Amino acid sequence: MLKGNAIVGQSGGPTCAINATLAGVIRGAFKCPAIDRIFGARNGVEGMLAGRIVDLNTLIKGEDDIRLLAATPAAALGSCRKKLPKIGEDDATYEKLFDFFKKNDIRYFFYIGGNDSMDTVAKVSAYAATHDYEIRVMGVPKTIDNDVVGTDHTPGYGSAAKYIAVSMQEMIRDCAVYTVKAVTIVEIMGRDAGWLTVAAALPRLNGEGPDLIYLPERDFDNDAFLEDVKAALERHPNVVVAVSEGLRYKDGRYVGEGTQSGVLDVFGHKYLSGTGKALEMLVKEKIGCKVRSVELNILQRCASHIASKTDIDESLMIGEAAVECAANGVSGKMMCFERAEGEYSVKPIYNNIEDIANKVKTVPDEFINARGNDVTPECVEYLRPLIAGENPIEYENGLPKLFVIK
Repeated sequence: MLKGNAIVGQSGGPTCAINATLAGVIRGAFKCPAIDRIFGARNGVEGMLAGRIVDLNTLIKGEDDIRLLAATPAAALGSCRKKLPKIGEDDATYEKLFDFFKKNDIRYFFYIGGNDSMDTVAKVSAYAATHDYEIRVMGVPKTIDNDVVGTDHTPGYGSAAKYIAVSMQEMIRDCAVYTVKAVTIVEIMGRDAGWLTVAAALPRLNGEGPDLIYLPERDFDNDAFLEDVKAALERHPNVVVAVSEGLRYKDGRYVGEGTQSGVLDVFGHKYLSGTGKALEMLVKEKIGCKVRSVELNILQRCASHIASKTDIDESLMIGEAAVECAANGVSGKMMCFERAEGEYSVKPIYNNIEDIANKVKTVPDEFINARGNDVTPECVEYLRPLIAGENPIEYENGLPKLFVIK
């Protein structure tokens, strides 16, 4: 068994379950006889390169702190969106990182993040394999987008889906009180995959849902959209539409491109927003009825007060399993969920990081209807267990109590 210290970092967009995964890694490290101490990197790999770390053995006093951390939204250690250079282009970065590992006797590296973060895991693992320093490198997924390949779903998705479902159900009730014809367009996160937007269909479990759902998996067409909205207005006066922020036309242009800055992040992704507003203006011009757009924005990823208990429990489980796998000699892998047939349950497994990094899992065809303006019942059944249960919240002064690392 490889003996030494461990480090854990968080990267990419935060979620209300990423700290539950962190808590699982910490719990696993505390139990693992191979790990002497576990450090937390402030702001992911950026913090490792700058030597900004915290001693989690000192900071976390026991199970009460672990439970409180698991119920806290955002990234307790801070996050980053740093893209490591290709190996061979700037090895000074890797030399600095591995000097940090050697100085602190880091033999276990756990990185919690989404697609871009798994790119970091793949590069660190590849560099370690060709240099004389033994270290176990493990990716632990998180993303509300649910777009990481190799896993049935990602930690963080179930809670975001639950928030979207509850918000949509409440908005549908609010919109239903008037008889005047009106359209409400709800913009939901999702650049390349519509996993978050399909969660808007979940209120159908209680008897009602949005009239229309549009995903980036299908080319968007203004004329077809207007036909759909007009048809829905004929059925009842209050039409509710869910749209992904990443909707594109057939030529590749984003629907909201005219309202966007065009700025790119370090991974080459455009900062998106404005799809709902663009469609609001289209409906106002072409149909002329009352219309408004609602952007759920970051509330989708930080609403821990309504987190899915299933999601939090599974996030703890996969974090702890990552430590166990690493201690048993596994490296260069990402932890994944495998769903059982029949009654819902999952077990943690791992897959090769090279088969996962920089790839996108999209909503499958069988989850989208033929016209491309809604989801199928099979999609709702896939989602149903992921939002099950309510995570217990400890309150202080009428507000949820949080675990904050200062």
